Amino acid sequence: MPTIHLTTFIAAPADVVFDLSRHIGLHKQSMSAYKEEAVAGTRFGLIEKDETVTWQAKHLFKNRLLRVKISEMKKSEMFMDEQLQGDFKMMKHEHYFKPCDNGTILIDLFHFESPYGMFGRWFNSLYLTKYMRRLLEQRNNTIKEYAETDKWKKLLIQ
Repeated sequence: MPTIHLTTFIAAPADVVFDLSRHIGLHKQSMSAYKEEAVAGTRFGLIEKDETVTWQAKHLFKNRLLRVKISEMKKSEMFMDEQLQGDFKMMKHEHYFKPCDNGTILIDLFHFESPYGMFGRWFNSLYLTKYMRRLLEQRNNTIKEYAETDKWKKLLIQ
């Protein structure tokens, strides 16, 4: 089972990075190239523990649905989302927020398993793992851009 481990430094407080990481609108913006939309569950604002969101997007030449649930959350420290429905055989994404001297270290652990046995494992090694890493990096760059400027205030302070 592939695991993607990303570490991103963000020059902003952990509580800001934590809230931006679970903001539906910011996630949608970070995935705009894939026309990602929240179509069911929590569709706006901050997603909380035990809530679900269903995303619709175009990935790999096909419209896809992914329904996830926030299965674990410790405010400003971590949260985990897990696939309830979608194309993966299994998907779990752990998000950790570690305060440091000048900001926050965002740690992503993205675990997934593709269906189709040996063909799925082959596809992971040749393409899917790199594709998913790029998506996560793109998402984190958007979070970083908002957190390190005043843009986050428009999203989180209302």
